[in-house]
Amino acid sequence: MAGNPFRGAIYLLRGAKMLTEPGLRQFIILPLLINVLLFSLAIYLLSEYFSVWLDYWMGFVPDWLSFLDWLVWPFFALLVLVVVYFSFGMMANFIAAPFNGILSEKVEQRLRGMPIQDEGWKGLLASIPRALAREAAKWAYYLPRLLVLLLALFIPVVGPILWILFGAWMMAIQYCDYPMDNNRVRFGEMKRLLKTQRLSSLGFGGLVSAAMMVPVLNLLVMPAAVIGATLFWVEEYAPTTTSSPSAAGKPILPHSEADTRR
Repeated sequence: MAGNPFRGAIYLLRGAKMLTEPGLRQFIILPLLINVLLFSLAIYLLSEYFSVWLDYWMGFVPDWLSFLDWLVWPFFALLVLVVVYFSFGMMANFIAAPFNGILSEKVEQRLRGMPIQDEGWKGLLASIPRALAREAAKWAYYLPRLLVLLLALFIPVVGPILWILFGAWMMAIQYCDYPMDNNRVRFGEMKRLLKTQRLSSLGFGGLVSAAMMVPVLNLLVMPAAVIGATLFWVEEYAPTTTSSPSAAGKPILPHSEADTRR
């Protein structure tokens, strides 16, 4: 498989470093607030109902398997955590999709050395239908596979590994779609492009998935992942005139601007 998982993971770290950059902060605030509110709600629900949900799932274990409670309990505890966090993560991404698309657009403008333009609420409202339609396409892709993987979790070793890998792939699709959608890359083509750098995509998505499971840190994941995915798009996929498109931290100029500087 092509790519490098460590290079992919570094894009998220680089995205996190850009969170405080002047010129981007105003586009980060709303996605950040949405993430904070929804994940705070998720944490509250887990603190209040975790034991209730866990007892419910443990009720499916027959009495004659009670001697395996020590093994089954951690499995169901992990299942509750994963389902809650991923559910709220998907909800947050759906609500914040238009804001994330605009943030990605502004980050790409910055990376390419272009002035960051703020179209205001008019630009945001115009982007909402396309952004939500794209999120619906992601859900249509995710949900059938998630249901199959929930059943696969009962398969020792193999099930959890498949879940981890698909979770990483899902997060790569979720966030890399923002810059690609801005550049009118179709959903099917976006998946094909990610597969050409599969290991890098899994490295990026894997670190996003892991960070989502860490309280407090998960509040910053969404905007950091949007920025990191935009870096990933610009440096790995978007056509450039630089000889080394993956050179970290260097603004990549659009063709017209680069040609004038030759």
